[in-house]
Order: sequence, then C-alpha cells, then structure tokens
Amino acid sequence: MLTITATQNWRQAHPGAYIGLLEVSGVENTGPANTLEAAKRRVEERLRERYQGYTRPDFLALPVMQSYHSYYRRFDKTYHILLQLESVVLKGKSLPRISPLVDANFAAELETLALAAGHDTARLELPLTIDIVRPGETFTQMGGASKTLLPGDMAMRDRLGVTCTILYGQDSRSPITPATSHALYVVYAPPGVGQPAVTAHLQTVLSNIRLFSPDCRLEQLTLLEA
Repeated sequence: MLTITATQNWRQAHPGAYIGLLEVSGVENTGPANTLEAAKRRVEERLRERYQGYTRPDFLALPVMQSYHSYYRRFDKTYHILLQLESVVLKGKSLPRISPLVDANFAAELETLALAAGHDTARLELPLTIDIVRPGETFTQMGGASKTLLPGDMAMRDRLGVTCTILYGQDSRSPITPATSHALYVVYAPPGVGQPAVTAHLQTVLSNIRLFSPDCRLEQLTLLEA
C-alpha cells in the first residue's frame, strides 16, 4: 500500500477540502470489458433521465458542481466535467472507450460530479504528497504540451515533480495505460464538495473495476481532510 501525505501548505490553502485515495492491485486491464460497457450505457441512460430539460445554469446549481465551478472560476477556468456532462446529456454523446481502468473512473465522474485522476503506481516515484503548486512550476501534460502551472492550485507530486493538478490534469509520466495492473485514483475535492461525494466516487470506481476484474485487491480507500 502506498503512503500519501498532505502538506501543511495544502491544508492552509484549502481549508475544508478533501482528497480521496483508492488504490487497487491485481487488475486485469487488457481484456474486453463487456460488463463495464453495459454499465456505461446504463449510466448514460440514468444521466439523461436525471437531467432531462437541464440547461447550464441548472447544472451549475448542483451542489457538487457549484463547488468545483467556484474553484475553477477563481483561476478563470471552466470545470471540464460540466462540459462532458453536457455532451452526454444534451448532445447524446456516449462515454468514451479508452481502457477499462480509465473508463471506470470517467463513468464515475459523471455520476458523482467529483474530479479524480488515475495513475499507474509503477510509474510514480516515492514519496507522494498532496500539496499546492509553487510559483514557476511546470510540467508536461498527458498530450505532450508543456504547461506553466498556476500557483495555489491543488496538486499531487512525487519525487520528480508535479504529477497532477486540478486545473491542468495529469502529467505524461504516470497515467494509466492498458498494461496497468496496480492503479491509484486521487479525488480532488475543493471546499464545499464534502466527504459524501468523495466517498461515493471512490466506491463507484471500485464497483466499476470489479465488473471486469472481480479478483482485484483493494489496497486502500482513504480520505485526507484539510
């Protein structure tokens, strides 16, 4: 089981925030995941039924969405889960098919509205800490773009630097790949999101993983509170 600690800087900068940690090992991520695909179709149906007739102001009034929107607005950004939810509900788009471990989290994000990143633990360099971005820090995003990060943004870092931030997502070093069998999911919950939404997200991801890899091992399901 990985040890992830939170810095005092994070606690002081984001009082009332939570970090959720889900670590699973022994996962089969390479084969077909028909049970997960069927579950994703059910998620789409539930979302369209739940939010029938919604407009953007309606989505933004949802408590969890409202808290993320407030966080992103501080940095003049738009919460990308809002855009993805609108795509599925208003435009009839389907949830993407990337790899089972990635899809398990993405489907959970649209149900819980919480934000989480998934990492291949073999590609992380210990120690791991929950922190805030420092002035002048940069990293390379998953798509290969180099980004100057925004100071104060919530982040996780390993020995080599920042691995993920709320605003800019994951780095190019540690994301889940089809070969991943040991994964770490990190839920980033700004003040106002609350513990129930974080716990619901972690449990939903775990349930989704067990649809296609029932013998996976739960290493930890942990909450850190600022």
